[in-house]
This record gives sequence, C-alpha cells and structure tokens, in this order.
Amino acid sequence: MAAVSPHPSVAERLSAAGLRSTASRRSVLDMLSAGGHMEASAVYEQLRETLPGTSLQAVYGVLSALTEADLVRRITPDGGPARYEARVGDNHHHLICSECGAIEDVPCVVGSAPCLAPVDALGFTVEVAEVVFRGRCAACSAARSA
Repeated sequence: MAAVSPHPSVAERLSAAGLRSTASRRSVLDMLSAGGHMEASAVYEQLRETLPGTSLQAVYGVLSALTEADLVRRITPDGGPARYEARVGDNHHHLICSECGAIEDVPCVVGSAPCLAPVDALGFTVEVAEVVFRGRCAACSAARSA
C-alpha cells in the first residue's frame, strides 16, 4: 500500500476545488505556493519562461479562477496593483511598506482588538476580518535615516 502524503499535490488541490488541472493552473499555484506576494505581471514573466505562448490575460484568468476557488488570496494594497498569495485558510494579516510596497505576513493579531468585530453587523454574517499594518520596512527606514 502506497503512503499517503499529508500535503496534497497542486493537481490534487485543484481537483478538490473543482478545477481542471491545466499546466498553467498547476504552474501558477506551484509558483505562489513557494511564498510571497506576487503581482500578476511577475507571475506572467516567470510563467512565460516555462509555458511559452502564455498571455498576461490568461494569467489574469488563472489567478481569478484560483482566487474564486479559495486556493489563492488577492491582496489589494492602496494605490498599488493587486498581489496574490497561496497562503489561505489561516487568519494571518499583512505589513505593507508605504514606500517600497513590500508585503510581509503577520500571524494573528494579539492584544486588544477594538475593530475586529463590528459594533453592529447590520445583518451581515462576518466571515473574515482583514487587518493591514502600514509603515516603513526596515530597509526603507534605514535609507531614510541615512
């Protein structure tokens, strides 16, 4: 009997989400699973090296399908292009540098949380509370001090 991996493959994750396992979907999900927060244009640049003939429009279509299937999370920083990450299903937040746009993951917020539950949900069933911390990353702070 073959051992079952505790971590499903990219193809298995696509199948479990009800998506066909195409080369572009596997490649994009695999690329994002490596970590980080990538813009669609960066995904396209890397993808066209392994899948020539891929268009930027096709990458947007793949990212949209993966986002709708909850395999990828779309982050939309103020004033910047959307970024995508494969870290989903946990309650992590983001630190965003207001100068260079770097994004880092932060575990769940600790301490008092005055704004994580609305005083009046106005009939909504709250499913997610997103927290974004904005400031300067270490590199930008050091450059500004120099």
